[in-house]
Amino acid sequence: MRCPFCGNVDTQVKDSRPAEDNVAIRRRRFCPACGGRFTTYERVQLRDLVVVKTSGRREDFDRSKMERSIRIAMQKRPIEPDRIDQMISGIVRRLESMGETDIPSKVIGEIVMETLARIDTVAYVRFASVYKNFQAADDFDKFVAELRPSGPEE
Repeated sequence: MRCPFCGNVDTQVKDSRPAEDNVAIRRRRFCPACGGRFTTYERVQLRDLVVVKTSGRREDFDRSKMERSIRIAMQKRPIEPDRIDQMISGIVRRLESMGETDIPSKVIGEIVMETLARIDTVAYVRFASVYKNFQAADDFDKFVAELRPSGPEE
């Protein structure tokens, strides 16, 4: 594994342990060249996924890109980081088990929104505001109104 600090390719594993509910291995590494310490994660990858954008452009699926957007939506929410990691791993497993290597970005967005809706409605609305490209406060009002259960008629 290449050292992120000096680029040395001869790094040493100092500690390994299960992570993310036993779906990954966390490795603490040490670089003898610069003395740097860093962490890597090893995960099973069932197949190489390709995201098909709405424009038709194709790009390799990037777990960290999806993870970054989910973590932004969940920022300052009372959800444990381990729970977020489990959620992300579950989404990736679901995508990999769909049987297709080409997955439309719309499908990924819908799966993420569906998962966030079950875990935290504030994070769900935050993610939806970016995913659905809200332009004004009215867009939020309409979206949140759809979330509210309709009460008894007066």
